[in-house]
Amino acid sequence: MSREGEEYSRPPIRPRGPSPLLWVLALTALIVAVASWIWQYWPRDRGPGRDAAAQMRPITERGPLWPEEQAIVELFDKASPSVVHIYVTTPQGRPLGSGSGFIWDSDGRIVTNHHVIEPALFGAQVEIVFKDQTIVPGDVIGHYAAKDIAVLSPRWVSKKKVVPIPLGESSKVKVGQYTFAIGAPFGLDQTLTRGIISAKGREIAPDGNRPPIKDVLQTDAAINPGNSGGPLLDSAGRLIGMNTAIYSKSGSSAGIGFAIPSDEINRLVPRIIREGKVSRPGLGVLPMDDNEARRHVERGALIAQVFPGSPAHKAGLLGSRGRLGDVIVAINGNPIAGAKELIDRLLDYKVGDTVTLTILRRENDAWVEKTVQVTLGAVD
Repeated sequence: MSREGEEYSRPPIRPRGPSPLLWVLALTALIVAVASWIWQYWPRDRGPGRDAAAQMRPITERGPLWPEEQAIVELFDKASPSVVHIYVTTPQGRPLGSGSGFIWDSDGRIVTNHHVIEPALFGAQVEIVFKDQTIVPGDVIGHYAAKDIAVLSPRWVSKKKVVPIPLGESSKVKVGQYTFAIGAPFGLDQTLTRGIISAKGREIAPDGNRPPIKDVLQTDAAINPGNSGGPLLDSAGRLIGMNTAIYSKSGSSAGIGFAIPSDEINRLVPRIIREGKVSRPGLGVLPMDDNEARRHVERGALIAQVFPGSPAHKAGLLGSRGRLGDVIVAINGNPIAGAKELIDRLLDYKVGDTVTLTILRRENDAWVEKTVQVTLGAVD
């Protein structure tokens, strides 16, 4: 007890030291750090180093290829000598583009895409590179832009290098069967890729100024820039198509490639070789642009001009001179929606065929339907 008048007093508070647990953790961390440093930097035996007697390792024998592998190897060995790489340059040697092609006949003629060699029609030069890297200048002997087909002739070539590609029938190709493409994607010649026939009867449009190409084959074999003009083969190594276009947002293969069927190539190439070109059947008219025509008529190909002496002129068709011209609404009963379809439909016929046109003619402020027979002429 305290006596009266005295104050209570407390002993001074003594500061507490670190917890024993903290000392243990700190010591453990220090030990780990020291051990790590020793492990990393302390000199020790790190395993074998250089050896002056080092030799090449022996090869492990693998045995025969699988039957499918062997079949593909044999296909490439057989077909690749028929495939060429095509360069197009200015007369000064500046590159304008490149593509692929294949040997068509025993005279060494080369088939490729029209768009591959198109600059050569305006003065550019063509070089053909064979499988053994022999480079030969070439000449365009004929072409058909509407079907994107062209034929080249090497100026000289050894007969030993002339290996015409075996020809198949594209009409007998089935969806799902294997396809093989050989070409020069991105300039890498003699490249082989494999896929399947994804679909038949596709339609592609080369550009806005030409009619679409119908009945092309679709494949998922990798087709890239530089493959154009190269062969698409079946599993027997036969030509079933010519790689021509791809659908891709990136510009590289997206698994959707298109090839002109070999039956179409076989039908047109002899004509190109004989005549230098394939003339399209035509009427000799200049249709009005569809957008402009729709301001005047709901359907059909509105004729803007009829060329003098043309089949249309001889048949009495009228152009738009001071008045609206005739409107072609059907050919042989098949409806015509506009100018593009008119051009497309005419490709179903040959020069010299006679067709029946259904037209609308403006008479007394009304459209009157008439039928006219026209014998188709040649259009370059």
